Amino acid sequence: MAKVLVLAPSPDARGGIVAVLKLYRQSEIWKKYHCRWIATYRDGGRLRKVWYLLKGFAEYIVLLPFYDIVHIHFSLAVSARRKYPFFKLAKLFGKKTVIHLHCGSQIDDIWNGTYQTMFEQCDYGILLSESLKSKIEEHTGRSANLKVVYNPCPPIADASGYEKRNQILFSGTLYGGKGYKDLIRAFAGISKNHPDWKLVFAGNGEVEQARVLATELGISDQIELLGWVSGEAKHKVFCESKALCLPSYAEGFPMAVLDAWAYGLPVVTTPVGGIPDVAQDGVNMLLFEPGDVDVLSKQLEKIITDDKLRQSLSRESMEMARGPFALDTVTGQVGVVYEELTKE
Repeated sequence: MAKVLVLAPSPDARGGIVAVLKLYRQSEIWKKYHCRWIATYRDGGRLRKVWYLLKGFAEYIVLLPFYDIVHIHFSLAVSARRKYPFFKLAKLFGKKTVIHLHCGSQIDDIWNGTYQTMFEQCDYGILLSESLKSKIEEHTGRSANLKVVYNPCPPIADASGYEKRNQILFSGTLYGGKGYKDLIRAFAGISKNHPDWKLVFAGNGEVEQARVLATELGISDQIELLGWVSGEAKHKVFCESKALCLPSYAEGFPMAVLDAWAYGLPVVTTPVGGIPDVAQDGVNMLLFEPGDVDVLSKQLEKIITDDKLRQSLSRESMEMARGPFALDTVTGQVGVVYEELTKE
């Protein structure tokens, strides 16, 4: 059986790629293909980042001759540049290469020669959405061996024992591209009508800026800023929330939405990244265009006031998690890629 080297940020790093790989690590294909995770990046200062890159490259040089497939996970331009020497060495050793791109529509703005070379020379490219696949085809003129594989929903432990609260959850890093300020402004527009509801932000980043904005808008008592959460704290806040809102301007396929589906939470979000592949506004989620605070306010109003709608969207979320986004379904698609490359 073929053996696979997996290149990605450290399991101790934060971010969507790490969350996805931790799920992959629980799957049967991880054991079947003897996958080995090599960390090429870790959050922190410059010295720590350089150390992880050099340490990862040394480990890679030692192990590469004994593996058959190199599966490279990357996203933005700096990540692509970091992985490029690993990619070229794999090609030099005659290894099969899979490049797995974790970004969305912003690829047009960041496309460069590194992406071009890697997609032209790889044996297989995995993308997170049909729209991203189309953009790669436009940039490279290549359509063969490009495959859409969505990120999976996490399997959830027992969610009983927690009481639902009147809160809408935002999960992710707080920065401009995630639209957290739009969410605060939209909620401020309806907050007086719903004094028993609040927004809960689970994520690091611009926490103080969020606090200042909430104070300026007079809703500081209806905003809760938890900072980064994981483990039981994350489980608790998802269990207690009644909906999730992610007002992003760009995504690959957002892990926050996948987490929400796994917990059966109704989702209010923007049609970016892979969301349009599956979204039906008012059926399986509520949509609004990035930056449209007025429409977002209306969608939040619906989520807060319409119990039947929340219940219906909740059922649809669970169907997503159990069907096309189930871990076994998604990793099975990756297994097909490995199998095809093994036969070649």
